Amino acid sequence: MARTFAIGDIHGGLKALQQLLEKIEITENDQLIFLGDYVDGWSDSANVISFLIELGKKYTCIFLRGNHDDLVQQWLQDQSYTDKWIEHGGQSSIDSYAKLSEETIQSHLSFFQELQNYYIDTENRLFLHAGFTNLHGPEYEYYSTGFYWDRTLWETVLALDPKLKKNHPFYPKRIKLFNEIYIGHTPVTRIGEDEPIQKANVWNVDTGAAFKGKLSAINIDTKKVHQSAPVYTFYPDENGRN
Repeated sequence: MARTFAIGDIHGGLKALQQLLEKIEITENDQLIFLGDYVDGWSDSANVISFLIELGKKYTCIFLRGNHDDLVQQWLQDQSYTDKWIEHGGQSSIDSYAKLSEETIQSHLSFFQELQNYYIDTENRLFLHAGFTNLHGPEYEYYSTGFYWDRTLWETVLALDPKLKKNHPFYPKRIKLFNEIYIGHTPVTRIGEDEPIQKANVWNVDTGAAFKGKLSAINIDTKKVHQSAPVYTFYPDENGRN
């Protein structure tokens, strides 16, 4: 039976990703939806991209754009960066790309350029890295950066009274547009959780892999969760993201 998995933020943790995929025991019938932020954190950032490029040749994969992926793309294109990016994992990506050939770097740049901002499946389930703000849906969003930077979608469902019914006039209109929404971007470890969690119809799959958390995947049909060991344990001599 074909399965579909949503996979959370990786942040350079290739060894954790490899362990996670072994636990899932993926087959050619499965679909993998990566929610973005493949880079910036652990020392394998560039290696993660090489791995994903090859993975996409063997399996059905959908690669979504995260904010850190966009930052690395900008740097690869014209060497532009900010001090904030360096502070929040950018240096690990710069260091990892210093080891690669120009040909490989160009293939990575193509990978970043081809990332999707969002994906809607046949069951009206939305997948994106961060969020959207337009009440009519992501296709009406004016600024594409919101798809990989916005936190208001997650903040909205966190603050939502669980007793509020969908037919209430104050119920957030944008989350009513989809049966389910899958995001990453904001680690659930910030609210004391260590597995993907659901608020309203939004599933957050970022379990803090960039910091002290695990890398997670969720079967979107059965809701079974698979996790790696804490990512930092694969990189004992590194600090990950600050």
